[in-house]
Amino acid sequence: MSTYLDFEEPIKALEEQIAKAKEIGQDAELDMTDKIKALEKKLSEKTTEIFSNLTPWQRVQLSRHPDRPYTLAYINAISQGTFQELHGDRSVKDDKAMVGGFGSLDGQTVMFIGQQKGMNTKMRQYRNFGMPNPEGYRKALRLMKLAEKFNKPIVTFIDTPGAFPGLEAEERGQGEAIARNIYEMMGLKVPVICIIIGEGASGGALGIGVGDKVLMLENTWYSVISPESCSSILWRSWDFKEKAAEALKLTSEDMKKLKLVDGVIKEPAMGAHRNPEEAFSIVKSEIKKHITALSKLDAEKRCEARIEKFCKMGVVK
Repeated sequence: MSTYLDFEEPIKALEEQIAKAKEIGQDAELDMTDKIKALEKKLSEKTTEIFSNLTPWQRVQLSRHPDRPYTLAYINAISQGTFQELHGDRSVKDDKAMVGGFGSLDGQTVMFIGQQKGMNTKMRQYRNFGMPNPEGYRKALRLMKLAEKFNKPIVTFIDTPGAFPGLEAEERGQGEAIARNIYEMMGLKVPVICIIIGEGASGGALGIGVGDKVLMLENTWYSVISPESCSSILWRSWDFKEKAAEALKLTSEDMKKLKLVDGVIKEPAMGAHRNPEEAFSIVKSEIKKHITALSKLDAEKRCEARIEKFCKMGVVK
């Protein structure tokens, strides 16, 4: 059963009316075709109206939608069951919040890496709510270096509310692990594509977010802080989260305008959560397109362009 957000209620009401009309037509053997067509037209118009006028806070809500596909769903769909997950950072443990391994993209081997959230309470705890510890980032770096060794492109999927902020994570060097990843990713000799598929929060996102192409799905966000945390710092309350979301300029559209990401990937009409298969297909096409283009470039020039791109960010003349 689909989950509807507050602003999706008009869509829910119309879908229920369509289902009811079909049921009446079947049970009473009545021709409800015209009625159903009129309702479907109204549904299409209402959907377009709602999803073309989303506020930043509504996009944040969509990025967290419980039905939205997570990293492993994208990887398994794109690699068509060829994904071979690799484990451990060879130092502390295997961080379940960070997944990665080789998979085939229409015959081409690719290293897929990303944060993984859980689909239910038990899995959310198992995956630590998609918040990696230092060993998660060290595992990611190990896999990136492995991909570089065998000259395979890297694709990262970003979906995290942030790196795990616990005491034990700080004791094991959370800040150093993220900083090391940023430094090392700048110099990787293979094509690197980073895609924000949900939440892109702070250093947790940046730890696997340095690439030749950084892309965002349409209904995602990317920022130094979440709207709730920003609201609690500035106003001592979560009540101003909508105002904070507006001020943070965290939507895909804002990020593209500010030249902090390279592109925005259009989602299906009602979001990736309502049509995952179409979302997988769109993302796969984008990945193939960019890998083909980036593979044609000289490795040294590709690295230089990547470094130059990130060095330009935030520069005000």
